[in-house]
Amino acid sequence: MSHDSVHSSDESAKLYSQFLAKNYSSPAITLVKGKGTRVWDAQGKAYLDFASGIAVNAVGHCHPVMVKKISEQAAQLIHVSNLYRNEPQGKLAESLVKYCGHGRLLFCNSGAEANEALLKLARLHGKKKSGAEGKCIGVVVAEKAFHGRTFGGMSATPQEKIQSGFRPLLSGFSSAPLNDIAAWDKAISATDTAAVLLETIQGEGGVFPADPVFLQQLQKICRERNVLLLIDEIQCGIGRTGKFFAYEFSGIKPDAIAMAKGLGGGFPIGAIWMAPPHDELFQPGSHGTTFGGGALAAAAALAVIEIIESEKLVAQVAAQSPAWHEALKKLAQKYPTIIKEIRGAGYMVGVAMNIDPLPVVAALR
Repeated sequence: MSHDSVHSSDESAKLYSQFLAKNYSSPAITLVKGKGTRVWDAQGKAYLDFASGIAVNAVGHCHPVMVKKISEQAAQLIHVSNLYRNEPQGKLAESLVKYCGHGRLLFCNSGAEANEALLKLARLHGKKKSGAEGKCIGVVVAEKAFHGRTFGGMSATPQEKIQSGFRPLLSGFSSAPLNDIAAWDKAISATDTAAVLLETIQGEGGVFPADPVFLQQLQKICRERNVLLLIDEIQCGIGRTGKFFAYEFSGIKPDAIAMAKGLGGGFPIGAIWMAPPHDELFQPGSHGTTFGGGALAAAAALAVIEIIESEKLVAQVAAQSPAWHEALKKLAQKYPTIIKEIRGAGYMVGVAMNIDPLPVVAALR
């Protein structure tokens, strides 16, 4: 441990305490280096990173291909805005269409922004469907959902701890229990509902997967009632489940998909994909972003996709994760008073506890 490292740690703690907003609890450690699946703190202690930057570092820390591609792009062109074309954005859209299907992409900077774009798409669809602005604005979401911390995202997140202190929120939102198709059938109105929005696997809500049959039935209802099926793949997408997108397990065809987190591999980027004819709803002036789809962010995302494809990471997750699930289930059988349930898909796994999980989390940190 060097003197410089100790100084860096102490200085970072001091600067955080003195100058940063208090919307996060004070971090216990200062991380200064990452490589692959490991990170190091300012004292030189190594950690195996199961947090993955909150489901962001899909290809690990400082993958050499990412470092190379970002460095090359930064030396050539960083930002020009969407008043002009940049080459990486077009190439990234083309790459993602190969996974999503025929349609169009809209880029932004985060998952919350991606979900905001989905909600604006829902409003535009509702206006087209009803023939009047403000008449068809309903959005049905799942109980325990999490769709971000913007006002639209909070409105779509039926959790008291998220919404408290920020009311009144946007109107038009209702919720139904995940996988209860009868409740969703009742909640979705042919006249008043513009869209349903749900995570294929709930992340912040506790890693609850949507049942494939439920998703198929939900899609049928949406099609019959001209309601958009909007899928939030922000946390469960980009390969971590053993499919590029988790909705693929069900065979459904969403009307639009939100993605972020793993897409940039640590670089801020989000996007929505829209299927025809809904990809024509956004017209010039209806939405915009200064930084969305910028050359540097798009180059980072292209590098992530290149790594995923060249190293066959999605196939590796599909092949290797069952052994991990089996090992976790054996632990649950061995310690039934401690472990309640193992759920999830691929390397997106939740371990439900029969005890207070906070001391366990603290020990792992």
